[in-house]
Amino acid sequence: MSAAAVWSVDPRTGKPREQVGTEATAADVDRAVRAAHATREALADRAVRAAFLRTAADLLDASADEVVATADAETALGTPRLTGELARTSGQLRAFAAVVEDGAYLDVRIDLPDPAAVPPRPDLRRWKIPLGVVAVYAASNFPLAFSVPGGDTASALAAGCPVVVKAHPDHPATSELAAALLRRAAAETGLPEDVVVLVHGFDAGVELVRHPLVAAVGFTGSVRGGRALFDAAAARPVPIPFHGELGSLNPVVVTPGAVAERAEETGAGLAGSMTLGAGQFCTKPGFVLAPAGPDGDRFLAALTEGVARAGAAVLLDHRMRDAFVDGVTERAALDGVEAPVVPGAADAHAVTPGVLTVDAARLAAGEHALLLEECFGPVTVVARYADETEVTAVLGRLPGNLTATLHCADEDPAAPGLLAALTPLAGRVLVGGWPTGVAVAAAQHHGGPYPATTSTATSVGATAIERWLRPIAYQSTPQHLLPPELRDDNPLNVPRA
Repeated sequence: MSAAAVWSVDPRTGKPREQVGTEATAADVDRAVRAAHATREALADRAVRAAFLRTAADLLDASADEVVATADAETALGTPRLTGELARTSGQLRAFAAVVEDGAYLDVRIDLPDPAAVPPRPDLRRWKIPLGVVAVYAASNFPLAFSVPGGDTASALAAGCPVVVKAHPDHPATSELAAALLRRAAAETGLPEDVVVLVHGFDAGVELVRHPLVAAVGFTGSVRGGRALFDAAAARPVPIPFHGELGSLNPVVVTPGAVAERAEETGAGLAGSMTLGAGQFCTKPGFVLAPAGPDGDRFLAALTEGVARAGAAVLLDHRMRDAFVDGVTERAALDGVEAPVVPGAADAHAVTPGVLTVDAARLAAGEHALLLEECFGPVTVVARYADETEVTAVLGRLPGNLTATLHCADEDPAAPGLLAALTPLAGRVLVGGWPTGVAVAAAQHHGGPYPATTSTATSVGATAIERWLRPIAYQSTPQHLLPPELRDDNPLNVPRA
């Protein structure tokens, strides 16, 4: 039986664009993983790794026109958005090159021997080493920054781990192009091309997580798909770390003081954030607790006006379009739910954004749990509350999230308590602003309690590298047997504690 063809599809029309390749068989996956595994020693040189990451960034930038055009044809995300995403992606690669050169990520710690200690302390030297082959599952909504050349791949390569990427079916041609550029960068810096290998197909994704030489997984996608792979990773004879980003509601709490000060500004800001990228950001604010009353009415009016102006949008594929239409239809039909702007189908390919409202008292009483689940696409739910007791009750029913946002007045008496209530719910808490921008920085954290992610690690920022490393301590080891980073003379000038 021949392997199934992999097609690039135009989401604006639903029509195939071109055949990109074929789905990988179990034998193909085995060859891919073994080829990547064989490159581990070549990746050991930190200077070469840093050069490789910078060369990959340069090649992506040099091919920007082709990369952006290909990604737009497959995702309908638009040239401005994808141009920015490409800049973020190449910048991320360069940032990890700097992390590799600095060496602080190795977390070198040295305790000299102390015979007088109780118990006596031997010579101990600790650092971190790469886990091995990392399987990366590309995201649908970020064809560059969270896909083949994205943060999981960049951080794993920076750690010294070869990568096998399972391409997302929504952008296979973009994946092939990006993988070819990464492999070319490897060759130009003296590394084997197989430090990055690409495979296609659902079955390939299942085979990949089960392969005995795969040492860890990075995943961005749905709760259902991510949980199935997470369970498979845990069920292996040798379980492996699974760093999955699955889904997030990203709650927002707006206080009475905030709407009294700036109702229109806050409503317009929410409209822009929840419709950005057709509501397909993992950090889209999908649930809002806002006060009832005249100031709350002003906030809601500004929100609905902004959403109505956003107009129809094409989602990443027709499956997501259909899921969005079904999801908002089911939510809008719930008792007591109103739609100031009706979300749904615009035509056979596009959707219209919308706003749903409900009394927070219903949610506080345990009704309409569906409204507390993520609906992927341009819709948000506004739960209107009468007092802070309702807010606290609703927050107590929320699952884990990537972000949580508080909009409050200056010196707002409710702010400390609400901030304390939001902190356990998310990996990033904002006071003011909107969560749809995720800065690539050392202090960034992009993760959160389940189901937002399956671990406590971040997939964005310098510390994302920590996911692909494990600590090891050498005890009473002669200098000549130690890695250079752990020797007394520290010839590579690695920071140490």
